[in-house]
Amino acid sequence: MNQHSIINIQALSFPWQTQDPFLFCAYHADQYPAGNEQLGPKASLAGRNIGQDFNGKDGWNMYHGRTVPGFPAHPHVGFETVTIATKGLVDHSDSLGAAGRFGNGDVQWMTAGKGVQHSEMFPLLNQEGGNELELFQIWLNLPRASKKVDPHFGMIWADEIPRLQTTDENGNAIQVDIIAGQIGELKASEKVAPNSWAADPENEVAIWLIRLDAGANWTLPAALRNEVKRTLYFYRGDQVKTDDQAVPVMHFVEVVPEKEIVLQAGSEPAYLLMLQGRPINEPVVQHGPFVLNYPAEVRETILEYQRTEFGGWPWSRHDQTHGPDRGRFAKYVDGVVEEKELIVE
Repeated sequence: MNQHSIINIQALSFPWQTQDPFLFCAYHADQYPAGNEQLGPKASLAGRNIGQDFNGKDGWNMYHGRTVPGFPAHPHVGFETVTIATKGLVDHSDSLGAAGRFGNGDVQWMTAGKGVQHSEMFPLLNQEGGNELELFQIWLNLPRASKKVDPHFGMIWADEIPRLQTTDENGNAIQVDIIAGQIGELKASEKVAPNSWAADPENEVAIWLIRLDAGANWTLPAALRNEVKRTLYFYRGDQVKTDDQAVPVMHFVEVVPEKEIVLQAGSEPAYLLMLQGRPINEPVVQHGPFVLNYPAEVRETILEYQRTEFGGWPWSRHDQTHGPDRGRFAKYVDGVVEEKELIVE
């Protein structure tokens, strides 16, 4: 590979491969049809493996949903989920009684800690036309000292996300949404969960969404510490060059973090996700949604879940949705409710 800044270039598969402190990134891009009265697709489900539908038939998936697409109630332990919903809507419900509807640029940051159940359903509110969904769910590990913290659910609304907007020397537009980390004086929201690896600036965790106009070039600033890991995921466009090396779409690039890197889009706009952070450097044992350090801890956690269900499920359905007329909102464990305008695109 290029001796200057590129360590590795590799094709993406589902879920996307990540580096410590991240566990993986699941990217969902679904062109759902019009919705029905149950907020599911107004289309036949024949020919789908309902309950395990990941084949992309007709350009969309039901995933584990049977009526509404998405992921009905399931447990998490020992890590965090950072869910970036750039298009479409997500209905969240959890075993602590918290709930929310978010999307079209919003980010949910949830610390599973010692154990929580939650559901993530994709309600199809538009009954007159299509319902597009684009979503990144990033699994960020927790260090051993934080594996058993209390669960935490928080929202970073789209209008709270700092955005770098600039142009190159030819007037081509560049945009970077900063979900975590910092570019110059632009710092990400401080609403990151308190026990997160990302809460400590020394760990230099960064999650950026980068958009380059066709032909645009932008210099990705160097990280402060050479021990961090930095990966770029090129998920839409025709081509992007990094350090003068062409990268095809749906490939990731591991790069040297302490060097500036020039990114240049091809003949179409280029869309990239960047993940960066100082490694936790601890053993990782993953059994589905349980992420601990040692096998015995996984076995103990499975037995605990079978015994307690992490508080049970307080909702009437495991694929809970929040109705056709509810706006974007977050209802927290302490009863505080945030209300936002509903945007259906």
